Amino acid sequence: MNMRFGVDTFIWTEVFTIKDLWIIHKAKELGFEAIDFAIAYPENFPLQEVKKELEGTGLEVITSITLDEKTNLLSDNPEIRAKGIKRLKKLVDINLELGSNILGGVNYAGWGCLSGKPPTQKEWDNSVSAMKEVATYALEKHPKLKICVEPVNRFETHFINTAETGVEYCKAVGTGNMAVHLDCFHMIREETSFKEAIYTCGKEYLGYIHVCESNRGIPGTGLVPWTELFRAVEMVGYDGPLVIESFDPSFEELNANCAIWRKFAETGEELAVRGLANLKRISESALL
Repeated sequence: MNMRFGVDTFIWTEVFTIKDLWIIHKAKELGFEAIDFAIAYPENFPLQEVKKELEGTGLEVITSITLDEKTNLLSDNPEIRAKGIKRLKKLVDINLELGSNILGGVNYAGWGCLSGKPPTQKEWDNSVSAMKEVATYALEKHPKLKICVEPVNRFETHFINTAETGVEYCKAVGTGNMAVHLDCFHMIREETSFKEAIYTCGKEYLGYIHVCESNRGIPGTGLVPWTELFRAVEMVGYDGPLVIESFDPSFEELNANCAIWRKFAETGEELAVRGLANLKRISESALL
């Protein structure tokens, strides 16, 4: 099985703008095969410039987003949900233009918008109904696109924390173009087994993977059971990219929610490069 490793633009920048176009060729130069554009504000994303810069690189493109309190699909306020739907539809259009077949992230709720209580049936119905509208739009505009919901830890959302709940959500939306976006950083906090989480998704619902270390540091230097992960991924037949994501302590908006207070490498780029070498070595050994 050919493991394709990628890198998230968060390694270099908090909000991708036209000044960050150089990142595309840098990712290719460093040996990555895929790039995940973290798009917080799709309305301001330099789409045409990115599209032109990607030409000839051969990089597989993914996009991801985190909704916020103004676009939270859980909200009882229909205007807030409508803004979330509009933002996600814009992401569908961007994915179509970029040739990206994966839209991941916390796209089902406002990231960091904690209620202080377990999720309610009303929140579930609000989010599922809104996502169904987005997913139906995607089927019409970009039928190859998978909308992948990312279970994140309990300190970042009270809504979807595990692979099991992610699969339940995809089934509830019921449009056939939904999947789960697993992230090792969150899995090590919320799952009881990496293997079982991957098996729970199976080939049908495992849509995307972020290969992050347990402390968001250099992949391969922490507590994530990488050999178990790679073998389970091979077993279910996942053939998508595995992308390194981390953040720099200098970031402002992200770090409050991610609690990134110290450096794990001199630069985000160093973290990604060393992580790529580690993951290639471990995966090759695991899959002998």
